[in-house]
Amino acid sequence: MPAPPRSVDDEEAERLWLPRARAGDASAFDRLVAPHRRRLHTHCYRMLGSPFDADDALQETLLAAWRALAGFESRSALGTWLYRIATHVCLRLIAQRPRRITSPDHGAPWQATAELGEPVAGPVWLEPLPDAEWCGVGDDAQDPAVALQRREHIALAFVAALQHLPGNQRAVLLLREVLEYSAAEAAETLGTSVASVNSALQRAHQTMKARVAVAGQGGLDAAAPGRDGLLQRFVSAWEGRDIAAMVALLAEDARFTMPPLPSWFDGRRLAALFFAERVFQTPWRLQPLQGNGQPGFACYMQQIGDDRFRPGGVVLLRLRGGRVERIDSFVDPAVCRRFGMRDELDR
Repeated sequence: MPAPPRSVDDEEAERLWLPRARAGDASAFDRLVAPHRRRLHTHCYRMLGSPFDADDALQETLLAAWRALAGFESRSALGTWLYRIATHVCLRLIAQRPRRITSPDHGAPWQATAELGEPVAGPVWLEPLPDAEWCGVGDDAQDPAVALQRREHIALAFVAALQHLPGNQRAVLLLREVLEYSAAEAAETLGTSVASVNSALQRAHQTMKARVAVAGQGGLDAAAPGRDGLLQRFVSAWEGRDIAAMVALLAEDARFTMPPLPSWFDGRRLAALFFAERVFQTPWRLQPLQGNGQPGFACYMQQIGDDRFRPGGVVLLRLRGGRVERIDSFVDPAVCRRFGMRDELDR
């Protein structure tokens, strides 16, 4: 999503709040940066692959901006200056932290369901971002092609592919392809040359093309024919524990992942086996949600001896050709809380 040009409102906000913020008025600074917070957080999320890491990066970005505000001379838009700071904060964090991975990055698919492995702890896994938090909210009211492109730039497959790029290539690709900076603007932001930017972009394209081709990028068009009906049938099959109905919805190459558990299942046969032998042994209730521009569900499960349904995980789906191609389930309680799941549901 392109960084917005400086509007009359932006200029008026800077005229009103920038002098006060420079004089040490923290509330004026908050008002000055408020229109940029969500966009900056989304940029940090793409760079880092975790909304929690993006929280840290945004906080550090705003602190750095507050400390350096006296040096901001308004020769560029405030948003451009903030993006520059955020990008360098993210590059430093990338150098310090392990990259976020998906289940196929961690290991081979599992062939049996008796054991699912111990959760892999630590800042390891790619994590989803609630649609309410990313700056594409409301895109459906815009040009459909633009809205689709913006959802593609936040989709799990795209963010996962980004994590396979070195930090500088990640930054160049996002500045050039998502924020729509010119090569000269990207070079100035990163403190490098136009030639270096162009070279990094070319290498990034090669990696992204291969990664996104393997991961797929379907099912993001909210207006796709039959989409709502497919999602309704998916809920009915899951809540009804109807294995035949679920199998009928799965693509032949369907995948089911569930970080932080290391186990995942590749192909319709094994995904169906997992549903039959593990998932459908427990009653469930599903409530719709959206994350990374994709449809999904808050999944509540009822354990034996419990009269309540409690959080079991956040599921995001990728659809293709009228079938479910990917079921990405995130069972980390922190992710469930991030998506606003309640502690319990009445039976």
